[in-house]
Amino acid sequence: MESFIYQNVLLVVAAIVLIALLSIVYASWRNGISPMPSSAPVRRVVVDEIRRLQSRGVMVEAGSGWGTLALQAGRTSRNLRIIGIENSVIPMWISFMAAKLENRTNVSFKKGDLYTYSYRDVDMVVCYLYPGAMRRLGPIFHEQLKLGAHVISICFALPDWEPERILICRDMYRTKVYVYKVKKTS
Repeated sequence: MESFIYQNVLLVVAAIVLIALLSIVYASWRNGISPMPSSAPVRRVVVDEIRRLQSRGVMVEAGSGWGTLALQAGRTSRNLRIIGIENSVIPMWISFMAAKLENRTNVSFKKGDLYTYSYRDVDMVVCYLYPGAMRRLGPIFHEQLKLGAHVISICFALPDWEPERILICRDMYRTKVYVYKVKKTS
C-alpha cells in the first residue's frame, strides 16, 4: 500500500513539473524569447541608475520574468511602486511568491501583455527584452509615456530613440544599458 501511494505521489509531482515546463516552453515560443534573469552586475547598474534618477511614482518592468530585477529595485527604491508585467504564468507566480516571502509591499507582479498594458501613469519602464519587442514598444512608449518619464533597456536599444546615457556593465559581455528620457516629439 505504501509503495502504491509513493508511486502515485511521484507520478503527480512529475506531471506537475512537466506541465510547468511545458507552460514555460509555450510562453517562450509565443513571446519569441524565454524569461531570462539579468546578471548581478547588470542588476546593480540598473538599480544604481534608478537611484541616480531619483525616481518616484510607478516603475513598470515590462517582461519581468523571474522578478529578480524588480525585487532588487524594490529593496533599494522605496519611493517607487514597482509593477512587474509577465505573461508566462510560472515565472510570474514565482516572482509573486518571492515578493510575498520578502514582504516587499512596494513590488507587485501581474500577468499581462506588455504591448497592451497602459503606460500612461508610469514614471519609468525597465525592460530586458529583444530587438523585435523594442521595435513594437517604441511607438507605444512615445504615445503613452508622459514627458520626463524614463525607459531603461538592458542590451537592446529602442529604434529611433536617442539615449540620454549608455552605460556599460562590468560583466563578461560588457552589457549595454540604454537610458532614455521621454521628450516632446515634433
